[in-house]
Amino acid sequence: MEQQTSPTKKPDSLLKSIGPGFLLAGAAIGVSHLVQATRAGADYGFILIWVLVLACVTKYPFMEFGSRFAAGTGRHLISGYKSLGKFPYWIYVVITFGSMFIIQAAVTIVTAGLAERLFNVGLSPFIWSLIILGACIAVLIIGKYPGLDKSMKIIVTILTLATLAAVLMAFGAGTAGKALATEAPSLWATASIGFIIAFMGWMPIPLDASVWHSIWTKERSLQTKQKLSIKGAFADFNVGYLSATFIGLLFFLLGVLVMFGSGTSFSLNSVEFSSQLIDLYGQTLGNWSKPLISVAAFITMFSTVLTVTDAYPRVISELKNPEKDEPQDLKEKWKIYKIAIFIIPMLSLAILFSLSGSFTILVDFAAGLSFLSAPFIAWFNYKLVTGNQMPEKDRPGKAYRIFSLICFGLLVLFNFVYLYYTFFM
Repeated sequence: MEQQTSPTKKPDSLLKSIGPGFLLAGAAIGVSHLVQATRAGADYGFILIWVLVLACVTKYPFMEFGSRFAAGTGRHLISGYKSLGKFPYWIYVVITFGSMFIIQAAVTIVTAGLAERLFNVGLSPFIWSLIILGACIAVLIIGKYPGLDKSMKIIVTILTLATLAAVLMAFGAGTAGKALATEAPSLWATASIGFIIAFMGWMPIPLDASVWHSIWTKERSLQTKQKLSIKGAFADFNVGYLSATFIGLLFFLLGVLVMFGSGTSFSLNSVEFSSQLIDLYGQTLGNWSKPLISVAAFITMFSTVLTVTDAYPRVISELKNPEKDEPQDLKEKWKIYKIAIFIIPMLSLAILFSLSGSFTILVDFAAGLSFLSAPFIAWFNYKLVTGNQMPEKDRPGKAYRIFSLICFGLLVLFNFVYLYYTFFM
């Protein structure tokens, strides 16, 4: 985003390629994990584990295509969409503006609830949201991309270790037997279908985040002054995506092992939800575990707010002239970024203020929108990496294309099921 010299054609080392993947993981590991995955395990037990796996598998190729396109062409996906024609470009614009304020608001209000639970200073969710967004903006304006890159490597590493420790303790507490013995509710009720769709919409991350990853991949190339290889970009993507998938599974297991069969009805208020979440862990694992769970949960959500606060301004700055990368263009984009990084959080705070702290409505609405838009983004990404814009040697092979088309078919099928249950059941 800032003024940079163009990357050289020197091949990148694997170590220097790693970075955007951690940002992807940081963006992914948030509401989808802490709220959606935990709710899935808490309400349905082990029976929904196939939904988690299927969601991650069907999105995999289309998420990977973002970094592949950036490495193969030196451009990000917005530039690619614009070259495909007006329809892909404007569909993406509509999806972005239709979801960014709600997503920013949703991830921030959950983080605010956890912050109050962790620090217990008596501040309202709105004030905590203001503090958290202010801290994220400061990190991004002062540290820019390198600051974000280094922060996320530390956060994701700590988060993985803390969450894994919590899951191992839950297994050690002997709760798996109780979870297996508890009867799960029906998956075919309208409410269940609606939740499953929302769960899949954000697990492990909305598909339009492939655009964010392509922008971060390009920015990484500018920072290291090296042209990324397909191999390096693929390795970096797998670090982030598989980490997000693994941690999603951990939070799902925590929901099953700690909450399933407890009879607890979760609050719509972010602070009360956070307290319920932490207290249930404490009842099962012991009060000594509460600080660990509190820290892990807060880090989970703060990482998401930080990356989302960066991602949307970057997207906005690229919409006008996505194909231009001259120094004067980069300078103008940086100015737009600095304006957007204040405006988007301000409008998101207005949404939070009007809803008075309720967050599950925000989460389910944004997740549903992400789910319905997924086939569009998937098809656009597939067209880009298999078309003439992509160097032939960097295009996916035949077997991978077949796998991608199967995943695309499943995404379309899920959409029809969701629409059927929404309008006819």
